[in-house]
Amino acid sequence: MKKLLVPVSVAMAFFTVLLSLSYAATPARILTGRVLGRQDQPLAKAVVYLKNTKTLTVKTYISDLDGSYRFSQLSPDVDYEVYAEYNAARSDTKTLSAFDDRKQVNITLRIK
Repeated sequence: MKKLLVPVSVAMAFFTVLLSLSYAATPARILTGRVLGRQDQPLAKAVVYLKNTKTLTVKTYISDLDGSYRFSQLSPDVDYEVYAEYNAARSDTKTLSAFDDRKQVNITLRIK
């Protein structure tokens, strides 16, 4: 039994290292931007929606005082749709494409 335990432990450690390397090989993306009003003034407390088009899950972010927002740890293999709402008004929906290979993308959302 002890003879079998050592090779199994070594194999498990090896596969753990391989798994961590494959995860690290897929760098996550960051989406940042600002929410602006009609006269390009920053909109604090706008709700920014980010939809994963594969899983259809939605994350939200409340914009900061300067209208900025940030979503991190985004998969590079997924398209995302992003838009903002403020006082019952909505921005156009923008797409962050999987074909866009930038690690950090900045999208400005304008409320009409």
